[in-house]
Amino acid sequence: MLMHSPLERVCYALVAILVGLTGGLGNALFTVNLPTIQGQMGLTPTEAAWLTGTYVTFSMTANLLVYKFRQQYGMRLFTEISLGLYALLCLLHLVLGSAQSLLWLRGASGLAAAACTSLATLYMLQSMPRVYVLKMLVIGVGVSQLATPLAWLLSPRLLDHGQWHNLYWFEAGLALMSFAAVVLLKLPAGMQFKAFEKRDFISIGLLVPGIGLLVAVLVQGTTRWWFNAPELAWMLIGAMLLLGAGLYFEHHRSNPLLHTRWFTQGATIRFVIGAIVLRFLTTEQSYGVVGMMRTLGMAPDQMQPLFGVILAGMVLGMLLSALSFDLEHAGKQLLAALVLLGVATWLDFGRTSLDRPADFFLSQFLLAVGSGIFMGPLMLQGIVQGLKNGPSHMLTAIITISMTQALGGIAGSALLGTYQIHRAQVYSVALTQQINPADPQVAQRLQLQQQALAGQITDPALRAAQAAAQLGQVVRREAQVRAWNDVFRVVAMVAFAYLAWSLFEAARARRASRLEAVRNAQRTADTTPEVGTDGATEPEPEADDEAPARPPATTG
Repeated sequence: MLMHSPLERVCYALVAILVGLTGGLGNALFTVNLPTIQGQMGLTPTEAAWLTGTYVTFSMTANLLVYKFRQQYGMRLFTEISLGLYALLCLLHLVLGSAQSLLWLRGASGLAAAACTSLATLYMLQSMPRVYVLKMLVIGVGVSQLATPLAWLLSPRLLDHGQWHNLYWFEAGLALMSFAAVVLLKLPAGMQFKAFEKRDFISIGLLVPGIGLLVAVLVQGTTRWWFNAPELAWMLIGAMLLLGAGLYFEHHRSNPLLHTRWFTQGATIRFVIGAIVLRFLTTEQSYGVVGMMRTLGMAPDQMQPLFGVILAGMVLGMLLSALSFDLEHAGKQLLAALVLLGVATWLDFGRTSLDRPADFFLSQFLLAVGSGIFMGPLMLQGIVQGLKNGPSHMLTAIITISMTQALGGIAGSALLGTYQIHRAQVYSVALTQQINPADPQVAQRLQLQQQALAGQITDPALRAAQAAAQLGQVVRREAQVRAWNDVFRVVAMVAFAYLAWSLFEAARARRASRLEAVRNAQRTADTTPEVGTDGATEPEPEADDEAPARPPATTG
């Protein structure tokens, strides 16, 4: 890390923030406004799911290229290519406006996101002296997390004066600004050497399609429903075959991209489980709360205050993590984040159809603080765990972190979505069975609704049918709310179960450390000679007065 002037350090920090937000804000804007984009472009839910899957696939697998490309050609070149392609496709989509151009754009957005996340961290590391490298690592990694709440805050204004075009003008502008910033303020040149091998591309050709098929199954499962679409089974079989072949090929390489034997270690397995669970818990915010608010008819402008609170919580969590971050406290920070995530999900249990975004302020603020805390320590633990086996495992650790976060998020949404749909159907059937027109309360409710419709519908039969339909909508809404409560309860149970397991593992590790210290002390005591004990060295006898004096030693 070179010495820079204060102004240069400020510029590096600003570029890191710009690039980090560029990597995440494009997809966040797309996700937040997906219902609007889907309606204006005439996309079906299945087609919209393909767009999400394309982004996730490219963002997950890009690190297979990014790491070695940076070693051989430099990180800046890869970022310039990905950002340039991203900006070009944004402008092309503005011209074409088709589903196909949007699909290509989502893929380029995922590629740029992977490059920008790494580049933001590298730029942030240049903004402070070497002594603060770990703290800057936390901030550099955490910048991209701020994209989602920012997207909720910006979206209503972007859509006020136009349709979906404003979103892509904004995306293209961000990409071009980041491209210019990276070109003008270059990172210090590092060592470059030949890193790619021909066999790398065989592995990439097997692993990338396999991951893409797996992601497609996860994003399409709740839309087509798991047991009603045989093509999902074929895609899952194809994913298993491609991933199995790719991992088998990597397992027998002398210089692999992925060190498969690393995944058989107990510490690695625990790390992977923890990373997936932590990411799964954050879907309570991105999927659970947002889904419930949309069920209750809340628009993005009505949820702006909630995401302002979430943004403040993420910034606070990131700063708290950075200020107290070091190798010794990484595990404690992860436990603290887990406690906050568990408490937040527990507070959300018991919601009703009368709840509004303001009722989620406390719980989502706590969840946002936990989300801001855990990412830096998680990445550090993954890198440290990988480096225990040598620098060659660095790429494996980075890819593992990327994939666990992406898969944790998308699998979490798929699992929670499946559970929510199932529970909503169960509650809807149960509530519908309780609605009997002969029941006085039900009859009174129908009568009140018919009276409310009297000024609009004059036909009594049609008015009665409309009142019954409205009552059915209320039943479905209440069933949905109950199902969302079940989702919050499941997430809270997972959080506290994993917290209990983590505390048990920490106690067991501490006990094993104490026992090992006692054994070492015992071994040291057994091998140290003691005066006056059997087997110990006897002290030299005192000189006898009658003994002849020892002649003095001569020199030379």
